[in-house]
Amino acid sequence: MSLFRRLHGADTVTRILILCTGNSCRSQMAEYILRSHDLTLDVRSAGTSPAIAVNPKAIAVMNEIGITMNGAFPKNVDRFLADPFDYVITVCDHAKETCPAFTGAVVHRLHIGFDDPAEAIGTEEQIMAVFRRVRDEIRDRLHVFYDQHLRSGAPH
Repeated sequence: MSLFRRLHGADTVTRILILCTGNSCRSQMAEYILRSHDLTLDVRSAGTSPAIAVNPKAIAVMNEIGITMNGAFPKNVDRFLADPFDYVITVCDHAKETCPAFTGAVVHRLHIGFDDPAEAIGTEEQIMAVFRRVRDEIRDRLHVFYDQHLRSGAPH
């Protein structure tokens, strides 16, 4: 049952916050991929030190799979601290980064880590290949998350 349902006795949607540092690549892709899985979910993303803009390569590789990120912009996690969430999912790479913590009200905290494609080096083709790989990993692992935690009848 959603935290909103418990707090307000209402039949509301499941609220999910995807969290990383810059909120310019991984968390943005994850937000829009989860939204595409189920339009009834309230999915947001944020970062502890947001970038100026969403990485254009992230937007490009999402467009390749038919997901448009219209209106996407990096957001500071502080704007969500007063909001309750059912799930907060960190998507940073534990081995290379310190993952941010969410101090607001949350029922389930999960970590699903991914490499940061913004750190890719090489030719444009090689860099785009890294963005595609990370996008596909995010899509695949969030599909598993959705099936295990959110699909109707799944244990919460």
